[in-house]
Amino acid sequence: MSRLVCLVALMLATQCFGFENFITRDGSKLYDGDQEFRFFGIHAPELHRIEDDARGSCKADSRSWGQYFKWPTFDEQKNWIQALTRSGHTAMRVYVLSVSHPEDLKCERETHILRPREPGGMPRLNEKAMRVYDRMIALSEQYDLRLILPFIDHWQWWGGRAELAAFYGESADDFYNTSSKTYEAYLHIIESVITRKNTITGRFYYDEKAIMAWETGNELRMSTSDFVTTTAKRIKGLAPNQLVVDGNYLSITPSSPDDENIDIISNHFYSVNGNNNPQTVINDLTKIAGRKAYIVGEYGLIPTEPMRDIGETIVEQNVNGHSAVGGFVWGFRGHRHDGGFYWHKEGNADYQSYRLPGFPEAFENNEIQVVQLVRELQAKILGKANPAPLPAPLSPKLRKIEDCGELKFMGAPLGRFYRIEKRKEGTENWEAISSSVSDGEVYFKPQQSELFNIAEYTEHGKTYDFRVIALNESGESVPSNVLSWSKKSNVGALKCD
Repeated sequence: MSRLVCLVALMLATQCFGFENFITRDGSKLYDGDQEFRFFGIHAPELHRIEDDARGSCKADSRSWGQYFKWPTFDEQKNWIQALTRSGHTAMRVYVLSVSHPEDLKCERETHILRPREPGGMPRLNEKAMRVYDRMIALSEQYDLRLILPFIDHWQWWGGRAELAAFYGESADDFYNTSSKTYEAYLHIIESVITRKNTITGRFYYDEKAIMAWETGNELRMSTSDFVTTTAKRIKGLAPNQLVVDGNYLSITPSSPDDENIDIISNHFYSVNGNNNPQTVINDLTKIAGRKAYIVGEYGLIPTEPMRDIGETIVEQNVNGHSAVGGFVWGFRGHRHDGGFYWHKEGNADYQSYRLPGFPEAFENNEIQVVQLVRELQAKILGKANPAPLPAPLSPKLRKIEDCGELKFMGAPLGRFYRIEKRKEGTENWEAISSSVSDGEVYFKPQQSELFNIAEYTEHGKTYDFRVIALNESGESVPSNVLSWSKKSNVGALKCD
């Protein structure tokens, strides 16, 4: 019932508070109506599918690195998008559509793209997955977030070109061959997605103003002019009011600066490629020469000062009158439904995902400094001297109090710490029992980690009400919902240690 109520409320909200304009392009600039549109932020790849690092790698996956994934809940998606927009994000690039792999069943993985029903047939969209995608789009519209949506991955992390090609007994490289069966399947996916009708908003995807742009894919580093030109023409033919991003990687496709169907040229910067520096921005802007808009779709995994240097170049560098329209630092993770944060560690590197608004527990990751840097760059790209103060947090959601007193709550968008309050059942006066509870543990593991335990603050045989209030430097939230709990006489026998 609660899920139905949420969806009805979301449908009404998107009808009342929708975007007025599609984002458009004129030369090297983007516009929202007659206002120039530029953006900066932390890249949130998983608004529509979650890698659950707390479960570790899936040992049943013969590739050894295969991970567990799941679909986010309504509350998770809403929480993440609210955290992003309330901290200054106006646009977001998410990750790709995942593609089915033979090992998925062993690892309880579901994907967006399913194998054909018949040999040689076309791949299918997973309706369950696409309803989560529908919800991401609807929530983004409700909370004023423009989306960049890439189709297929060059890499195998979520399943990409290799997995798509395997449906037809072709090689991963056949993905880039416009005469291959794999490429035919890729175009079929593009058409199936763009012409999908959103089950929440009632609009076809090509009519969704929250979708700023479609991207040919993620880091498609073997893109040819034939591949990009043919793909962009198909996308633009299906979605003429939305922008098209060339998802090439490490180079600029020779035809793209003059391709009438390409609006945005993107690049990603990482140290392994030797391009994670400000000069890459200048070089790319010079090659594009104002013919298209330019974004840095991903960069980071570097210390804060080099990150600042690149960010300031994205925001401020002008090459013959043309600047980047935006950029994203990699990468963000959000609150779990029942407490704590999701997280992602970058291989053997010393970097983890960033959480909003930043927490002292992540001092080794310079999380607070990175979030502050991003907010400063968000202000600069809009021509402001300083970022506005963070708004006070929204309310947390109290989920459950376990038999042993473990209090589970979903953290609030932009909550930095929490006050736990109790009162005896039937009374009106609330008493704070802790005023500095944090949900910022870096590697939160739901089966082991505990946010707070109320057992020591209660007496046997008495019932108490509990609530949670989120705080940050700008103020405090409206209190959470209230749950009641009483310490059972046999609590010691429950192995509560």
